[in-house]
Amino acid sequence: MFKSLGLTFLALTAIALPGCRLSGQATEQVTTIRLSGWQSNPNEKRLLEGLIRNFEKKNPNIKVKYETINSEYMDVIKTRLIGDVAPDVFYLDVFEAPLLMKYKVLEPLDKYITPDFNLADFEPSLLNAFKHQGQLYGLPKDFSTLALIYNKKAFMAAGIAQPPQTWEELMADAQKLTVDKNGDGKIDQYGFGIAPELARQTFMIKAFGGRLIDQSGYARFAEPNGLKGLQLIVDQYRRDRTAAQPTDVGATWSSEMLGQGKAAMVIEGPWSIPYFKETFPNLDFGTAEVPTVNGKPGTMAFTVAYVMNRKTKHKDAAWKLISYLTAKEGMKAWATQGLALPARRSVLTELGYDKNPLYAPFARGARYATIWQAGENLPTIRMNFNNQFISALLGEQPLAIAMKKAQETANREIYWAN
Repeated sequence: MFKSLGLTFLALTAIALPGCRLSGQATEQVTTIRLSGWQSNPNEKRLLEGLIRNFEKKNPNIKVKYETINSEYMDVIKTRLIGDVAPDVFYLDVFEAPLLMKYKVLEPLDKYITPDFNLADFEPSLLNAFKHQGQLYGLPKDFSTLALIYNKKAFMAAGIAQPPQTWEELMADAQKLTVDKNGDGKIDQYGFGIAPELARQTFMIKAFGGRLIDQSGYARFAEPNGLKGLQLIVDQYRRDRTAAQPTDVGATWSSEMLGQGKAAMVIEGPWSIPYFKETFPNLDFGTAEVPTVNGKPGTMAFTVAYVMNRKTKHKDAAWKLISYLTAKEGMKAWATQGLALPARRSVLTELGYDKNPLYAPFARGARYATIWQAGENLPTIRMNFNNQFISALLGEQPLAIAMKKAQETANREIYWAN
């Protein structure tokens, strides 16, 4: 699907107009532009709708029609781009950005950005993720890293004074935190909750010098150095029996495991904080940076940008919306929900996220995080990795064999798609 759509994008660029005219403010009394995105919870939609209303008050000649797409979002966006019915402005996940930037279906934003917009205020790694061949195609609205989240009462009961700082300490603590509370021979609380996905394990691959892809975009996660970090996860799950997946304990994701008391530690994003406060208000939890692996700090970073459809007929209006939502005022209002961190460093500081004990570990992780992006072939690589890694985790095959299969299958698919 991704590659076939990508090839269609290539055909589109051959017939694309050399440049759409700026919207005629003199001839159009009111310009209506369309904005598309998704929502992780109802509060997110309400907050964005409030921002849109404020934008419309400041720009009475522009109306914004907001559409939420929660099912197969990127497939819908790609299909609409192909059919020339895509929105003027839309969310773009960093994971998906390389394909759309490559086929030039997005409007470069460089020419719209003025010095007073203060582009240098953005976290550099987030901006770089939306650059292609020297041009900037998106402005990140927020970002999230991963951090260790732990149950303080469970730590106290196990006699653990502070969260682990190294992976060796995490594995030792997980032993103490894995308990049979009811005395029936069954584990009621695991020390660690695992999310067995490439999006959560890429920094483990890199911890010993491994790599996800090579310079040509082919998968390389099955190389010996890449396996060392992954083997730590498999050993904890299979050998030590101190870790569990959400499905093992009837949960849907790792933070639910922590909230239900079925895991004492998980590695999750800041979106878990409001989730715990709303769903498990009695949970006494803390956060810490992800323990170092092989002496190296590591975590993942996820971000979403506002981008402009290259074929929009209302580029001036579209830019005004993007600039409002990503300038200090709009970003500050958006970031108050605490689901993610503001992409502007000044807003992050002003809102106190870097000083807040719960959010500070996520903010510090931005300095060394691995951005969840690895070229246009990442969807293919992710699918094959996830299928085989879970197989290794369950003991159906050794890790090295599982990862070799995943890598070879992914690379065959990449080769034939090219």
